[in-house]
Amino acid sequence: MSALGSARAAWMDDDLEQLADTAARFFERECVPHDMRWREQRHGDRKIWNQAGAAGLLCVSIPEAYGGGGGHFGHEIVVNQAHAAAGVGGFSNSVHSGIVAHYILRYGTQAQKQRWLPRMATGEMVAAIAMTEPGAGTDLQAIRTQARKEDGCYVINGAKTFITNGLHANLIVIVTRTGAEAGGKGLSLIVVETDDQAGFRRGRLLDKVGQHSIDTCELFFDEMRVPQHQLLGTEEGRGFAQLMDQLPRERLLIAAGGVATLQRAVDHTLAYVMQRKVFGQTLMSMQNTRFKLAECQTLATIAKSFVDDCIVRALRDELDLPTSAMAKSWVTEAVGKVVDECLQLHGGYGYMNEYPIARMYADARVGRIYGGSNEVMKELIARSMERSVR
Repeated sequence: MSALGSARAAWMDDDLEQLADTAARFFERECVPHDMRWREQRHGDRKIWNQAGAAGLLCVSIPEAYGGGGGHFGHEIVVNQAHAAAGVGGFSNSVHSGIVAHYILRYGTQAQKQRWLPRMATGEMVAAIAMTEPGAGTDLQAIRTQARKEDGCYVINGAKTFITNGLHANLIVIVTRTGAEAGGKGLSLIVVETDDQAGFRRGRLLDKVGQHSIDTCELFFDEMRVPQHQLLGTEEGRGFAQLMDQLPRERLLIAAGGVATLQRAVDHTLAYVMQRKVFGQTLMSMQNTRFKLAECQTLATIAKSFVDDCIVRALRDELDLPTSAMAKSWVTEAVGKVVDECLQLHGGYGYMNEYPIARMYADARVGRIYGGSNEVMKELIARSMERSVR
């Protein structure tokens, strides 16, 4: 990382620095050598989950009583940023540890936490969350998947799409309707263990523009019977509120990963233009290159400062929905702009997938879509502005 991007954040400490170093070495050793193969097969190897668990990189912010690392949200951010800085996929730990584990920790019963969290921490269980449907993306209130009660079970019918970790997941939090109420009032979260689960089927691996090494697929539920005690929590109809409560965390994870990607794009491009010669001189000696990289580094530095402030707020449990929406939307827009500028400075080589900047270009595009599209983020921000003057 360049000197400009290496200043220690106020929320970092020696323990977090040590974890960052451990995570960086793990991704370099266990993921980087396999990245191109994983991209070709459209998913990482299942064993990477077990390896990450053995290295102590799963569920780092879950209490030790449930098999986790006993850390806080800052520990989760550190692992997330090390993964993004390595420029590899293979698996989505942010979904597994940063999102699903905390749904279970926050809303699960004692029995649910003891059953699922320790197995997630070791990598025995891979977790996913099934929100999006073919006809319901950002608008979660349009979800049609249904769960009816019958003989002590929920019988679930429906389909989900764009499910990250969907290929390997054997623990899935399903957003489904348990009531007849319109909108978000009838939604609940039900957890299903998919191994040998009748009525559960995985669809095809989806052929995405980027992030090829992270499995994303369709899921289908056909009269799938799940014990009623696998409702997340003890009260039906709380699903929408549970989702809304956790979304600031999810969006900050996206923004934090974006910060690492921004700096990685600048650093790779700086190294390239320092040695690439055009018309007898290095690209870095040309004013256009210098100015473009100066602009890119400025955006990367602003993003880091903003996200660091959001992390401090999150650690104090003070991060609100509009601010997390600002972080997610602004940083992902900045990533798109910076990676595009950096690709341009690579010339034709920037369009070749063997160069990291080309893979970053494809991988970064979804940032403006997942976690809630940036258009929706702006609507959330605007609504908060309206409320502030009423």
